[in-house]
Amino acid sequence: MKVPTEMSMAELDVGQPGEVTRVAGEDAITIRLLEMGFVPGTRVRLVKRAPFGDPLEFQVRGYHISIRAAEAARVEISLSK
Repeated sequence: MKVPTEMSMAELDVGQPGEVTRVAGEDAITIRLLEMGFVPGTRVRLVKRAPFGDPLEFQVRGYHISIRAAEAARVEISLSK
């Protein structure tokens, strides 16, 4: 089974790292995600998932941030090794 190398941040497994490649959209949520540090080239890691799957906690640029799964789905990543 081939593992995808491109996916959304919402699809990461807990502990799995990735690198932001793109933030989809052109609205206020997209701008806010970019302001929070989810810019292309930034390394991210899924720290934990809430019991019902929402929100998600990510480590980005040395801090932890929780965002909704729908917002995380807008951030496309490539898997890091």
